[in-house]
Amino acid sequence: MATLVILRHGESVANRDNIFTGWSDVPLTAKGRKQAQQAGEIVAQTGIRFEALHTSMLQRAIVTANIVLECIDQLEIPEYKSWRLNERHYGALRGQNKAAVKAQVGANQLKIWRRSFNVVPPLLETVHQDRRYDRFSPHLEPRGESLEMAYDRLLPYWVNQVAPRLLAGKNQLIVAHGSTLRALIKYLDRVPDADIAKVEVANGEPIRYDFDAHLNVLAKTPL
Repeated sequence: MATLVILRHGESVANRDNIFTGWSDVPLTAKGRKQAQQAGEIVAQTGIRFEALHTSMLQRAIVTANIVLECIDQLEIPEYKSWRLNERHYGALRGQNKAAVKAQVGANQLKIWRRSFNVVPPLLETVHQDRRYDRFSPHLEPRGESLEMAYDRLLPYWVNQVAPRLLAGKNQLIVAHGSTLRALIKYLDRVPDADIAKVEVANGEPIRYDFDAHLNVLAKTPL
């Protein structure tokens, strides 16, 4: 048996300001740091010892992860950062206020872009790739993604990096983003495409999964 804890980062500046963010690198607010601290204290109460932490390449997740590791007194464990755990890329919506977009296109269209599984948002015309991704590929950063596309890039990381460690009985901690964690929950909970719109992942609220020796989910527990 092994345990996985997943956690969405604390409130970011973009969350506070109701802005589409995606791969944009924005900091936590003071409230977000407090949420990370509170999440760490909750995880500490479980007494779980983790073998590794996995996070994205975006500071709001990385800083949250480090606050949690400090709270649980496990700063020494290996920490793996991957673009595959980055937030879904919102394309041309990136940087726009969600309320303003809603006023322009209507609530239904906004909901489709935000919550559906396979609908792609308006794409960026061009991408000026952040230097942090250059070592992987000169054209890694997408022009926009559906949740399905984020699911497809996330799954290889799960298969190659997280699942083998869990199968070896090593507890894992993932600190990432709302959409990529929704994608992972879809996989773990076998959520149908049509129902994924109903899945919410709140900032700073840990979720625990316990697995059997074959990586079947025995229990899912909000902490």
